[in-house]
Amino acid sequence: MDMLPIKRGVLSVTDKSGLAAFASELAGFGVELISTGGTRKALKDAGLTVKSVSEVTGFPEIMGGRVKTLHPNVHGGVLADKDNPEHMSTLDKHGIKTIDMVCVNLYNFAKAVSEGQDLRSAVEQIDIGGPTMLRAAAKNFHSVLVVPSPVHYPRILKEMKNNDGKISLALRKELAAETFALVSEYDSMIAKYLAEHDA
Repeated sequence: MDMLPIKRGVLSVTDKSGLAAFASELAGFGVELISTGGTRKALKDAGLTVKSVSEVTGFPEIMGGRVKTLHPNVHGGVLADKDNPEHMSTLDKHGIKTIDMVCVNLYNFAKAVSEGQDLRSAVEQIDIGGPTMLRAAAKNFHSVLVVPSPVHYPRILKEMKNNDGKISLALRKELAAETFALVSEYDSMIAKYLAEHDA
């Protein structure tokens, strides 16, 4: 689809700069906000109505937050091709709602490394759910907007204001390409770190 209405979005960010203002504008467009942990707290503290990912999955965050978004109720909603009737029928069959936007930035692994944390501590700063969400949304840019950085908030809001709450395919594709580059850079940094440090 060319113009994608943004009705439901997942926000889970390490860098919370500009987050409350961005989410407030999204809420003004009627976007249902879904979030995790610290991001959800920040949004609730800003007076916004936010659904927890646990409400969507029907399962609590476990293992200290290692497992929270890795669930069919999330990834089915992100990966469904809205132009594919079979995909939409599958969502209906399993009671899964589509997700139109994924706003995620990653655990700051570079910071852990710069602080000289030991290997086990640094490993805890390797994001799993974040890259998975970003890659899923970027793959499905025909049906989902991926937002990998706060730098894009103003442009996204401007486009929504100019298009009755919708985002163009051109912008979605551009951000998908940037997202894959960011995730690749993140993985390369981790690979280099692990190769250079003893177990």
